[in-house]
Amino acid sequence: MWLDPFYLIVGDVAQLERLVPLGVRLVQLRIKALPEAEIRRQIGRARDLCALHGARLVVNDHWEVALDLGCDFVHLGQEDMDSTDFAALRRAGVRYGLSTHDEAELARALALGPAYVALGPIYPTRLKQMKWGPQGLDRVRDWRARAGATPLVGIGGLTPERLPGLFAAGADCAAVVTDIQQAPDPEARCRDWLAATRRYLQ
Repeated sequence: MWLDPFYLIVGDVAQLERLVPLGVRLVQLRIKALPEAEIRRQIGRARDLCALHGARLVVNDHWEVALDLGCDFVHLGQEDMDSTDFAALRRAGVRYGLSTHDEAELARALALGPAYVALGPIYPTRLKQMKWGPQGLDRVRDWRARAGATPLVGIGGLTPERLPGLFAAGADCAAVVTDIQQAPDPEARCRDWLAATRRYLQ
């Protein structure tokens, strides 16, 4: 499947409301530790806003809410895959991207027929403490060969300046969290990313 080369990840729907209208075409809503009612409100609002602006919404983790609210794309980490009903997602036509960090996780993910696999962190990241060190571009090249036709998303420590190397190594898409969220002007930084990734549109 086709993925926009710029994959924005936001932590709440308020960020999505500010950034998607700038021209974002692919966005993940990654909500953590909120009451169920607020999770449903945010996902429903994000669904409607993305539909209005022609953006593809990916719901992180909350696959049952995504199913219930008619969303058509989810992202799952390895720890979430054990409790996910992939048959239910397939019956509903919901596509899913899967996180990977080592060869065993990649093999498991590819066996499930994902819309994409994500590899990270490519570079050191400030987002969260991880048990995996930076994967580097050699690992991106390896994942590209192993993934075959499955799209590959790179995540972790990315900046616009690192895009040429990432895409030359075989990634189809750059997922961005902290470089925008922690920028002094997130809207301006998002525009920088949009401009930097347009040249990689296929």
